[in-house]
Amino acid sequence: MSSGSVRKNYWENIYNLKKLTEVGWYQAKPEMSLQLISSVGLSKTSKIIDVGGGDGMLVDNLLHYGYTNLTVLDVSNKAIDRAKLRLGKKADLVTWICSDVTKFTPKETYDLWHDRACFHFLTEKKEVAAYHKVITKSLKMQGVLVLGTFSKTGPLKCSGLDIQQYDEEDLKQVFSDQFEIIDCVKSVHATPSNSIQNYVFCRFKKIAEQE
Repeated sequence: MSSGSVRKNYWENIYNLKKLTEVGWYQAKPEMSLQLISSVGLSKTSKIIDVGGGDGMLVDNLLHYGYTNLTVLDVSNKAIDRAKLRLGKKADLVTWICSDVTKFTPKETYDLWHDRACFHFLTEKKEVAAYHKVITKSLKMQGVLVLGTFSKTGPLKCSGLDIQQYDEEDLKQVFSDQFEIIDCVKSVHATPSNSIQNYVFCRFKKIAEQE
């Protein structure tokens, strides 16, 4: 069984077992993500993709603030189905893609790529390289990457899986060939079980195509 199939099966099981408000990454209003997206200054019709969005609440909030060109990508059909059910008729305003991000083939390019806590699950170099290739293909020139991962003082695992911790310099090293860093900020997230998770969020601008 491929690593992509194992990952998909794992997350389908997680979403079958846990409610939205029980998962560690739950945020009714993802303030940091919304702040970083808003401060880019995009128009409300700009193309935004939320990678690993699952049934998270970012898409609800972006719709509330008037963004009209949204895509959510997740490896779990169950997560997407739950988000659609929650949104009701508003779900028709969103493009939903079920795919492992490392195998995603974009059919269009985006102005902004948002990823909170998906990238840090990619612990193998080949997966990181695949992600980098996909994101470079997916973003328009001058498009913005908003990336949130566990920091060097964050957890070592999430939902029972090992993760890769990052700091600003690590993320610069991963993306510096095609991306220019805009800024990085640290963030603290309190989970529904009241544990603390330390994050680092960085924004990058695409300045070169993949060679």
